[in-house]
Formats: sequence, structure tokens, C-alpha cells
Amino acid sequence: MQVLIVGGLGFIGGRIAEYLSNAGHQITLGTREVRNIPPCLMQAKIAKILWDNPSSIESFCKNIDVIIHAAGMNAHDCAVNPVAALNFNGIATSNLVAAAVRANVKKFIYISTAHVYRNPLVGEITENTFTENLHPYATSHLVGEKAVIEANLKRELIGIVLRLSNAFGVPISKEVNCWMLLINDLCRQAVENRKLILRSSGLQFRNFIGLSEVCRIVHFFAGGDANSMHSGVFNIGGNYSKKVLDMAELIQNRCYMTLGFKPELLCEAGETVVSNISLKYSIDRIKKLGLGVNQAEDTAEIDALLEFCYLSFSKGTL
Repeated sequence: MQVLIVGGLGFIGGRIAEYLSNAGHQITLGTREVRNIPPCLMQAKIAKILWDNPSSIESFCKNIDVIIHAAGMNAHDCAVNPVAALNFNGIATSNLVAAAVRANVKKFIYISTAHVYRNPLVGEITENTFTENLHPYATSHLVGEKAVIEANLKRELIGIVLRLSNAFGVPISKEVNCWMLLINDLCRQAVENRKLILRSSGLQFRNFIGLSEVCRIVHFFAGGDANSMHSGVFNIGGNYSKKVLDMAELIQNRCYMTLGFKPELLCEAGETVVSNISLKYSIDRIKKLGLGVNQAEDTAEIDALLEFCYLSFSKGTL
């Protein structure tokens, strides 16, 4: 397949690009800034996308079978500049969908977020749960989702929206902006400071999924049959949710197993309100497609991330 991955040098897009390239697909990396290309993606083409130039966007969509859109502003930046969030996460996505339709792209996969549902993410969440989060990160993603869903309903292309829970894992390079993510941050803390500091009680529930499983699921949708079962909105996450404290303790123990030391774990009561309401992030819809999630891969992903952080950020020797 000819695959255009927008945000192909980012955290999620980079790993997807590496996975699909290793699977034998022809990859084009869509990016706003052409940076140093990591060795794992040296075979990929580079497309510098000018978001304010529709003809430029459309030119990169020509002869592409599948577009995977994994670019977007993070939650912090969206809160700082809601207008920019709407312009990029929402309007730019809509423009990309329109360009894909004009270029006769067969399939469009949009990597969205579970946080469109609510904040905090608690209770039982299915694809039919009302989206009520008013944070600019959520509302701007919903605008992008709408463009994909409408194109799918009009049968202009196969539109797929993947609402991703808390993904974690090894980036394609240490310069990738992923160190504000909880698991990535804790693994880096472990090797840099020999401490794990939680800025909360750690009692809140979150749903986690490693990037290895995310890549496998995206590959399925990219190559899957073009029928109604393989289009629309899908929750992507782990089989069950865990307390943040439990994940921190897992990292603590895996650090001892992989690197030979056990970092101290500290909890700072940074939250005035601590929610211990459980979270059930339903992935039943992908399970019906035969896409079970291997939760054991979490441990392997954490081990790889700890080793990556040690090689990239360690200040000393073991």
C-alpha cells in the first residue's frame, strides 16, 4: 500500500510509520517541519505539508491508498491557544479530508482521543457515550472527527476515527515531544532522578495502551476490508483500566528487573479533588472485529521505554 502518515515524525505517527514500513508498505511522512530522519524511516518519502495551501495538500494525497492522520496539538497547547487548536486539530483536518476526497484516496484513518468524552474520564465509556468535554483539546478533535465521519457517511471514502486512550511507549527519537505523557514521564524520571514523583494521590483510574498494540490495530484498519464494519468510530485502549499508582509501581518494579535499581516512589497531593471512581473504557467494538488487545504487551513496552530512556537520558552508570 501507498500510505501517507501525517504527523509521521511525531510520537504516535512515527511508531506507526516504522511499523508499516517494516510490514512492507510504501510510506510518505507528512510533516510541517522537516527534521533529522531517524534511521528506521530512511526509506520513507518526506512531504512538507503547507496547511494554508489546498493544492499543496492535495498534491501529496495523489496516488495514496490510505491516509493516517496522527498530527495535532497537545492538550496543554490547546488550552493556551484554543483558536490555534481549532484551526489545526479541526479545520486543517477537515481540509485534509476534502483533499483526500478530491484525490480519490480510498481510506482515511484519524487518530483522535478518548478525552472527547468527558473530563475526568470516569464511568463506563462506549462509542455511544455523549461527548461533553469542553476543553479545546476535545472540541477541536471533534471538529476533525466530524469531517471524517461525514465523508464516510457520504461514501466518499472509508472514514475511520480511532479514539485513543492513554498511549505510551518508545518514540522514534528522544527529541519527539512525548515526555509530558504520564508513563513516558515516569520512565524518564526513573533514569534521570532515580525517583518517581506523582503529582497526585495516584488513586485515579486511567486506561492505558502501549504503542505496539496501537500500531498493530492501526495496521489492521489500514489494510482491512472496505465495509461498514470497518468504518466509523472505535475506542482504542487496554482491556481494563488501572490506578495511576498501580502503573507507577509497575514501572518501579520493571526498572529493577531491567536496569537493576528500584527508584523511590513519591506521591504529592497536587489535586484538590481526587477521583477514585472506576473507569471502564469499552473496546467491545474492536473485539467484535477479532482485535483483542494483549495487555501483556504493556510490560514489554515499559521495559523497552526504560531502556530507551536510560540510553538517552541517564546521567550516570548502573
